[in-house]
Amino acid sequence: MSLVHPNLIAFMAVVERKTVQDAAKKIGLTQTGVTQRIRSLERELNITLFIRSRKGMQLTPEGESLLRYCQSVVELEGRLGFESSEQEVALQISGPSSLMRTRAIPNLIPVLKKFPFLRVQFDLLDLQSAIHKLKSGESQIIIVSKEKVALEMDSKIIKAERYILVGPYIWKKRGIKDIVKNEVIIDFDKNDQYSFDFLKSHGLYELALKSRHFVNNTDGLASLISLGAGYSVVAEDIALPLIENKELSNLMPGKYLELKDMCLAWYPRPQMPNYMAEIIKFIC
Repeated sequence: MSLVHPNLIAFMAVVERKTVQDAAKKIGLTQTGVTQRIRSLERELNITLFIRSRKGMQLTPEGESLLRYCQSVVELEGRLGFESSEQEVALQISGPSSLMRTRAIPNLIPVLKKFPFLRVQFDLLDLQSAIHKLKSGESQIIIVSKEKVALEMDSKIIKAERYILVGPYIWKKRGIKDIVKNEVIIDFDKNDQYSFDFLKSHGLYELALKSRHFVNNTDGLASLISLGAGYSVVAEDIALPLIENKELSNLMPGKYLELKDMCLAWYPRPQMPNYMAEIIKFIC
């Protein structure tokens, strides 16, 4: 977890670059965004931080005091990020269940072994909630669709994930049109459009029943499907073992829904801890 609040990051950027315009470029915000963060700080602290001059934004004495505080926090954060088994560091990663299971959890085992002081909480939830977790500071890294990433966040595209259409094993010999016309879709929640997107991409959407069952957990979803409650799209990496075990069947072999716009997102830091850089590298 970063000890430096986003408003303080904007403050330090203005100190370094001398102008709001250059500070905005440095941290990926609009000039208005930087100005709003500085004003927010001034309101909260009831002080004036900068005076505009021909040389740019000059710190007031109160601003100088805040800068010293920020520098001490950055220094402390750097010390907390050192590679030592003696100092535990807690970090939360939030994202959708399927991508957490196929991308985050298995790929981070080498990172956990390399940084034995690191304690990670894998927070499985829907995409919209992940954004709120990052903005609130509860999570430090999230998996989210590219379109949800705000300008002030850093992000990196992750490897595409393929989804396949699955039903219970006993439906293996049924025709796909028969299934789509007569069976219920099971999805995570009302915002989950993956099954509909799959059906649209293969010309089956108009035939499908639009009312759905919902279960916001991958294991629960797979269990309902295997018991014959309905069908859905499931990440290929998760579905294949269940297909081999004759719990699920691939209703349209060779057909996929490929998610290419998913990414990791996090707030920029003055100093990126080594463990966080490794997490980003291994997941992506």
